[in-house]
Amino acid sequence: QVQLVESGGGLVQTGGSLRLSCAASGSIFSINTMGWYRQAPGKQRELVARITSDGSTNYADSVKGRFTISRDNAKNTVYLQMNSLKPEDTAVYKCNVITTLTITWGQGTQVTVSS
Repeated sequence: QVQLVESGGGLVQTGGSLRLSCAASGSIFSINTMGWYRQAPGKQRELVARITSDGSTNYADSVKGRFTISRDNAKNTVYLQMNSLKPEDTAVYKCNVITTLTITWGQGTQVTVSS
């Protein structure tokens, strides 16, 4: 079983920055992809960004150039640096970790961007 601990959400003004972290622990055999998804009220969950074990990344078009995903394999941790935040970025952000045997979701962290 894999456990995820997320941190870094909060309230920020338009144009501000936040950094999300997600640390994985437990029965980790081989982490493949780590990513962040978000879901705003009344909307479907969407991929924000993900990074594979070899460092390949992909981003939602809406966050390209503003958000950066990275990972520290030694710490089994994935980060999401969010700059130039907009009110439409307001959502619950959830970490997702895929290993050889498991797919695990974090509990979610709220990001609120005020206008």
